[in-house]
Amino acid sequence: MEFVAHTPDGRIVRYVDKKRYLWLASLSGPLIPVVAIAAYFLLGERPAVLWFPLVYIFVFIPIADAFFGEDQHNPPEEIVPLMANDPYYRMLLYVALVLIYAQFFAGAWFLGTQSVPWWAYLALALGTGFTSALAILVGHELGHKQSRVDRIAAQIATGLVGYGHFCIEHNRGHHATVATPEDCASARMGESIYRFALREIPGAFKRGWRLEKARLAAAGKPVFSLHNEVLASWLLTLAIAAGLIAAFGWRIVPFLLINHVYAWYGLTQANYVEHYGLLRQKRPDGRYEPPAPRHSWNTNHIYSNLISFHLQRHSDHHANARRPYQALRDFEDLPRLPSGYPGCFGLAAIPPLWFKVMDPKLLEWAGGDITKVNVDPKRKDELYRKYGAVAGR
Repeated sequence: MEFVAHTPDGRIVRYVDKKRYLWLASLSGPLIPVVAIAAYFLLGERPAVLWFPLVYIFVFIPIADAFFGEDQHNPPEEIVPLMANDPYYRMLLYVALVLIYAQFFAGAWFLGTQSVPWWAYLALALGTGFTSALAILVGHELGHKQSRVDRIAAQIATGLVGYGHFCIEHNRGHHATVATPEDCASARMGESIYRFALREIPGAFKRGWRLEKARLAAAGKPVFSLHNEVLASWLLTLAIAAGLIAAFGWRIVPFLLINHVYAWYGLTQANYVEHYGLLRQKRPDGRYEPPAPRHSWNTNHIYSNLISFHLQRHSDHHANARRPYQALRDFEDLPRLPSGYPGCFGLAAIPPLWFKVMDPKLLEWAGGDITKVNVDPKRKDELYRKYGAVAGR
């Protein structure tokens, strides 16, 4: 499909999105647990195949990223409004949401009806949980839309995994305080992903609830009512859990707990790598400078970007939150991750390796001045000594 735009000065701009149908790869992720379940039966009930989703995420995707490389192409600005209004790209989000729900219920049915070893149960529950984290990703994209239908769909998406506070916390909390010490969803230099998770997950819950409570108070509406978008989404989570427990009994509860918590951790992993150590500087008036592309780590790895709706072009997203995923841009001189997100998640799982790779990149971003970095207070003295600065400077 060719997009054609007419500029004010009479020029005609023609553009073909070469990734238009490659975006169908975004629908492959939710199918992976279903493929594992199908393989279990087709191969004669071999529980080892239930590891496939985790192998796909942490082995296949990084290899695919290394093989296919990066794409730094940007669509012409004159074409962006046409791409934003093309219903095809929006439709993919809704199809993905349906498939994410389908893989979740497929996993619940399988583990609620089949007897498999505990390690196979755990493998599939974790694999399904990571795929369920894509519901938050879809909710993230829809939650930034202006349409009320899209925003309701975002709450339905996050309701699958009990993260109904996300859209409120992300849009009105994280985007406002990103890359500052005040943001629970911005990781600090020297902070491991595990300590970050213990700060970020409860911090997001608290901030989301506080922001929604303040919104309702300003509107003169009760907190404990269906006007509360957080509660409405959590009610959906409870309804799904109650239905599955009624269908399969209490044996399904471990699946629900593992699925939901690992989905939360999937988001935590993304938040961790997206802003690790980056810091917006304070202006003379004491306010932080506006978020710019340089305040988010970016990556153009083709495959993982396709399956994550361009989430990894995170620099442009934070600078232009309403820009649709299909039109997010790359810029020169951005802080860049060494791999797509799944590869970075594996690296972050081993903190000494993560620090070894990322801390030098972070110092390069800061021009060698650690005082311009968002540093973990618990390791500030240690890191300042290591990099030749004085704590408290």
